[in-house]
Amino acid sequence: MSASPSHFKAELILVLVTVIAAFGWIFSKEALAGLPPIFFLGIRFVIAGIVLFFVGARFFKGVRWQDLKGAMAVGAVMGVAMMFWIVGLDQVSNIGVGAFINSLGVILVPVFARLLFNEQPARSIWIALPVAVIGLACLALGNGLSFEWAQVYFFIAAVTFALQFNLLTRMSTKLHVLVLTAIQLFTAGSLMLMVSPTMEEIPHTVPLSIVGWFLASTLIATSLRFLLQTYAQSLTPASNAAVIMNLEPVWTALFAALWFSESMTGLQLGGCVLIFFAMLVSKWKQVCVFLRLR
Repeated sequence: MSASPSHFKAELILVLVTVIAAFGWIFSKEALAGLPPIFFLGIRFVIAGIVLFFVGARFFKGVRWQDLKGAMAVGAVMGVAMMFWIVGLDQVSNIGVGAFINSLGVILVPVFARLLFNEQPARSIWIALPVAVIGLACLALGNGLSFEWAQVYFFIAAVTFALQFNLLTRMSTKLHVLVLTAIQLFTAGSLMLMVSPTMEEIPHTVPLSIVGWFLASTLIATSLRFLLQTYAQSLTPASNAAVIMNLEPVWTALFAALWFSESMTGLQLGGCVLIFFAMLVSKWKQVCVFLRLR
C-alpha cells in the first residue's frame, strides 16, 4: 500500500519538525552563553505559550475548569522535566550524547503506562529496554571513567518526560491540542520562572546576540515547531509520526558535530546506535505499519 499525498506531505513536515527540534538544542546552547538556564527556558516557554494562545484562541471557548487543572498539572510535570533538561544542556560537554540519553524517554513511556495505569506494553519493549541500558552504559563510559552530572540530569529528564507523556495522552482526548499545548507551555514556563530566582542570578542586561538566539529558540524551535507538529499529526496516522520523531537525536548529534565541532568516541557512537535501535524496537508495530504504507 502506498502513502496518500496527505500522508506524504505530513511525513515531510514531521521530518522538518525533527530538524527544527534539533536546531532548538543549538539555539538553546548558544542562548545559555548569556542567560541563566532555568530563567531562559521559563521566559521562552511563557512567550511560546502566549503565542499559541492567540493562534488557537477560538478553541479555548467552553474549556472546563476541571480539564484546565488537568492540563496545568501536565504542564507542571513538563516544567520539572525541562528544568533538568536545560541544566543538563548548560553543563554537558557533548550535546549529541545528551540528545540520545534524553531520547530514552520514548522507551520508558510504556513502562510508566504499565506501572501507573496497568497497561500491558508490547513485548518488544522488554527487548528494547536492555539494549537501551547497554547503549546508555556505552555513552556514560565512552570517555573512560569520567563522570558528568549533565548525563544524570538528561536521564532524569527522560524519566520525567515519560511520565509527562502518559499524562498528556490522557488529557489529549479532553482538550484541543492547541489549547493543551499552550496551557502546558505557559504552566511549565511559569513554574520555571518561580524556581529561577532561588537557584540562579537573573542578569540585568542581555547582549543583543543572545537576544537573537533567544528569539530563534522561542519562535522557531518552540512555537513554530509545535504548530507544524500539530498540523502534520492531523494528516497522518500516529504510528507514522512516532517513527519519524525518532530522528530528532540523530539530527541533534549531527548538527552539534558541525556547529560545535563535537566528536564521539567509538564506544559513544556505538551507544547512540544501540539507543536508536532500541527506540525503533520499542515502536516495532508502528515501524511495521509505517513500512507497509510505503
